[in-house]
Order: sequence, then structure tokens, then C-alpha cells
Amino acid sequence: MNPANMMAQVKKMQAEMLRVQEELAGTVVSGCAAAGAVRVEMTCDQRVKSVKIDPQTVDPGDVETLEDLIVVATNDALQHVGEESHKRMSAVTGGMRIPGMS
Repeated sequence: MNPANMMAQVKKMQAEMLRVQEELAGTVVSGCAAAGAVRVEMTCDQRVKSVKIDPQTVDPGDVETLEDLIVVATNDALQHVGEESHKRMSAVTGGMRIPGMS
């Protein structure tokens, strides 16, 4: 393969990766804890959009459990972000691992 063709392919891949990153920024995933009693919605660029808590989950005498559930739901959402990002980027890169890319 000649260098000009290789550079053209690299530029094409970079443009496609940028497009996918922009799509991911608009993609919302959910994470939940306690069978959905606590739900965190997050974009795939890791911005929390909302936190929903079932009022029955709130016990003023046990704030620590609610805090733990929020952490669990957030980590669940982050796992979904990683999976979605990996799936979409792998489609662009053909499964190649590129440093700094999800």
C-alpha cells in the first residue's frame, strides 16, 4: 500500500471516529440499583443527565444506603457507557485497539 492511500484511509477513519464520538455524546444510557428504585441516566460521553429515586427508597434515618444505591446506579450506567462506546468504536476501527479511544 502506498503512503498516500494509507494517509487517506487514516483520515477517513479519524473522521468516522469523530462522527461516532459525536453520536455517543447524544446517546443516553441508564444504570439502576435496587430493581430500578434508583436510576441514573448518562450520556455516552459520561455526563449525568438525571437521577431518579423512588420516594419509597428514601429513609431519612438511613441516608448511607441511598448514597450507596446512587453509586451502584452510576457505576452501572458507566458500564453501559463503556459497552456502547466499545461496540460503536469497534465498528469503525475493525476491532483494533487505539490508545485513548473507547
